[in-house]
Amino acid sequence: MEIRLRSTGQVMYEGELRQWARDNNGSSWGITTPEVLEVIGADVVFEGPQAQPTRYQTAFRDGVTQDEQGRWFTKYSVADMDAEAIAAKDASQATSVRNQRTQMLKDSDWTQVADSPADKVVWAAYRQALRDVTAQSGFPWDITWPSAL
Repeated sequence: MEIRLRSTGQVMYEGELRQWARDNNGSSWGITTPEVLEVIGADVVFEGPQAQPTRYQTAFRDGVTQDEQGRWFTKYSVADMDAEAIAAKDASQATSVRNQRTQMLKDSDWTQVADSPADKVVWAAYRQALRDVTAQSGFPWDITWPSAL
C-alpha cells in the first residue's frame, strides 16, 4: 500500500509511513485506518492503469495523479527506447526464435535416420524451411513457421 501526505505531496509505502509516524513521535499501530489517515492528512494511493508500450517503448512509473473524485492513483508513462536498448531487445528476440527453431529441428531429427519410416524428402523440406526462418523479412518478430507433418 502506498500513502500520499497532503502537506508535502510525498508518496511512500506503508512501511515508510510507519517509520515517519515513529520519527514524528507517533505510534505506527493502526496508522493505515481511514480515520488515522484523515487525522494525519494522508490519502491512499491506488494502483493506476498500466501503460501499454509498443515493441520499442518502455513503461515506467511517473508519479501519481488525482481523479475527479479526489482519489490518488499511480501514473505510468511510456518512452521510446534508445538505439542500444532496441538492438538488445531485437537480439534477445532473435535468440529466442533461434532456440525455438533448434528445438523443432531436434524434435524432427528422428525423421532423418536411416531406418526411419518417415518420408525423408518431405521432412527434409520441412527442416530446411525451419533453417530458413532467419531469412524471413519479418525476422525476428514476425515469423511464419512451417507446418510439421
